[in-house]
Amino acid sequence: MYKKVYIEITNNCPLNCDFCIKNKRPNKFMSPKEFQIVLNKLKSHTKYLYFHVLGEPLIHPLINDFINLAVENNYYVNITTNGYLINNIKNNKNIRQLNISLHSYNEKYKKSLINYLNDIFLVVDKLKNTTYISYRLWVNSKYKDEIVKILEKKYNVKINGNMKLEKNVFIDFDDEFIWPSLNNNYYSDKGKCYALKNQIGILADGTIIPCCLDTLGVIKLGNIFVDNINDIINTFKYQNMLNGFKNNKKIEELCKHCSFIK
Repeated sequence: MYKKVYIEITNNCPLNCDFCIKNKRPNKFMSPKEFQIVLNKLKSHTKYLYFHVLGEPLIHPLINDFINLAVENNYYVNITTNGYLINNIKNNKNIRQLNISLHSYNEKYKKSLINYLNDIFLVVDKLKNTTYISYRLWVNSKYKDEIVKILEKKYNVKINGNMKLEKNVFIDFDDEFIWPSLNNNYYSDKGKCYALKNQIGILADGTIIPCCLDTLGVIKLGNIFVDNINDIINTFKYQNMLNGFKNNKKIEELCKHCSFIK
């Protein structure tokens, strides 16, 4: 059982953030038929789905249908969003956790900061009794201090690091990470990772990847639309990589250019 499986229901995103590695694959939206295949094949392998690799999940025209379908199939749904399309969530109480990347805000998108946050607050206030809310500020920007001030006023707290703002609502600060790429400097062939042990990812075209950071699908393990998970788990490539991590060794070249886990 994986603790989580990342599902990229679309790799499309309306923003162009400086910190994002950006999609270099053809734009794709999973169809209902494809999504149902994913749900069917992940049964007995996980209970927790994360709608996130690249792309903005709330841009998918069937986002609420996908959330509800996943819950009907006994999954817990977690979503990571930049917050700009948060009104596309239609009072959906089937979301276990909603991560909102407030560091995505930029005035270049022609929306004021207060309007951006007020739209988010309206939806959060509707969801917070049934959904965990995590406001994320992982990237330093000129808006960070102002965002914190607005959150402090909204929740009547003094924010000092990661903390609960109110029941089910949290603020999460973290360091900006470097996306792994074969074009990055070589980092190390030593290291352990939760990939394959606790998680896998599925790109919008069905490609199965070891973690949510392999955004290009460099380490292709198979395709969920045609392969079964157990068959993929039993391949030499999968087992070699997994055993490598268990022995503090990075097998795949992309992993040697990744510094996410120090």
